[in-house]
Amino acid sequence: MDIKTFKVERWMNEYEEQAVYNLAETCVDSITIKELLELAGEDVDSYMRSLADLRLSYSHIFGSPQLLAGIASLYKDVKPQHVIPTHGAIGANNQVITTLIGRDDNMVSVMPTYQQHYSIPESIGADVRILQLTLEDDYLPNLDVLRSLVDEKTKMITINNPNNPTGSWIPVDIMQEIIEIAKSVDAYVLCDEVYRGIAEDERYMHSIVDLYDKGISVGSMSKVFSMAGVRMGWIVTKDEAALHLCHERRDYDTISCGVVDDALSSLALAHKEAIFARNRGILNKNRAILDQWVNETPEVKYLRPVAGTTALVYYNKDIPSQELCKKLLFEKGVLFTPGECFEMEGAVRIGYAYDSKTLREGLDKFTEFLREL
Repeated sequence: MDIKTFKVERWMNEYEEQAVYNLAETCVDSITIKELLELAGEDVDSYMRSLADLRLSYSHIFGSPQLLAGIASLYKDVKPQHVIPTHGAIGANNQVITTLIGRDDNMVSVMPTYQQHYSIPESIGADVRILQLTLEDDYLPNLDVLRSLVDEKTKMITINNPNNPTGSWIPVDIMQEIIEIAKSVDAYVLCDEVYRGIAEDERYMHSIVDLYDKGISVGSMSKVFSMAGVRMGWIVTKDEAALHLCHERRDYDTISCGVVDDALSSLALAHKEAIFARNRGILNKNRAILDQWVNETPEVKYLRPVAGTTALVYYNKDIPSQELCKKLLFEKGVLFTPGECFEMEGAVRIGYAYDSKTLREGLDKFTEFLREL
């Protein structure tokens, strides 16, 4: 299989350890096991003793009842049998696409998005059609363009909501239009929802599986749960054919998820509101810091993110984004992700969900850097 280099992951692998100010990180400030237990109201010593007695077997092949119920609780009308646990959202996306897409199919993917959504089907030999999101459209899908891209061979439309890297959020009315377009050609809609769950207020954030029977949601414990070290993700769908086929594929590439990952994820899901309250506070505070910085820095511009943990920030210097980001890291210790990793040149992705001190200092260093160029 010939597949393109995964630009974002290669960038992070190569440079993340060198950063003083890591603003390429996209998870909300990670929690410790101790902090998780405190948020859940557990006695730390007692829980750790019980964890020490956990047998390290395959255990529940399809996920523990507690895990499946916890994941199902993130949606409006999802039952445990609609849930397939995976090795992170990266495993979920890979499993869905490699299971459902063949070389004779075509697939529509938004751009920018996580590279899995277009490079994996390209590697299979499928015809991947790009729906470009633009600043002028607030990074929301242009429905007329989408209609022109689908036909009777379109097997899937894949979107990312909230969007990475822009922080845009597709509202229900546009989602319904996307679903109608998918229905017209009997296509699945795969929605990567790893940044879903924490609105600026406390409102429920809709999922594709709330709206469409052939909708497929992908989520994980990494971003809004602050638990990337727990390699737990999931596929959720009510479509029986997709469920069956993904279970068949799972026997080959997953078997089961780790029992410690299952236990910690189950605990976090049972106390999700406490974690979300913590993380909502971080996101709202840091989004305001980022917004103030953009408004006070004439060298940059962006569309204010309304969801997720990332923003796509354009700069007014004539320098390719990868060159700029390397120079910024080596001179100031600040790590961003080049827009080039998302096929969006002239911009950088900023992750703003780390601690506020790191965010403020990193942004100030970037301002210094831009004015010295």
